[in-house]
Amino acid sequence: MSKTLKIAVAYHSGYGHTEAIAKSVAKGAEQGGAEVALVSVADLDELNWDILNNADAIIFGSPTYMGSVSGQFKTFMDASSKVWFEQGWKDKLAAGFTVSASQSGDKLNTLVQMSIYAAQQGMIWAGTGMMPGNNSSAGSVEDQNRLGSFLGLMAQANADEGADVSPPATDHRTAEAFGQRIAEAAERWHKPE
Repeated sequence: MSKTLKIAVAYHSGYGHTEAIAKSVAKGAEQGGAEVALVSVADLDELNWDILNNADAIIFGSPTYMGSVSGQFKTFMDASSKVWFEQGWKDKLAAGFTVSASQSGDKLNTLVQMSIYAAQQGMIWAGTGMMPGNNSSAGSVEDQNRLGSFLGLMAQANADEGADVSPPATDHRTAEAFGQRIAEAAERWHKPE
């Protein structure tokens, strides 16, 4: 009998938008058959490192602030240096997502930063696996992957709207598909006991 795949979604959310997308990513991963734990990294004193250490895959999430991960997420990255030194997350599957108010907002830089972080941890990075949407005259803002990201999930939340209405439903659908993809990829990558 194989054990249930465990996925941790480790995120920081400043205004609730990134947390809303984290919940959609988690929902998709659960649909992919995984047991999912949402782990806020906002308060390192409250962080349960065991959840991350025992996960088969970790999906990182941060808003994009000033073209980078948030300060709180970077503090989490720096705090994981002991894990890095001991290669505690080596060969775990990793993925990432980010949210900002602008269509671009330099979100790609945040995903690059996360993927390098995962590589330094010895993790295996998985992208979206999605074709870009909204990139032709027949396209629409309702298309899955409307922001056209490959490296990781990108979502956009209007700066003047709360997390109850923004990011839009299409970004939540994309987040669910992304979470499901990562769960399925982790299942393929995972070595049965």
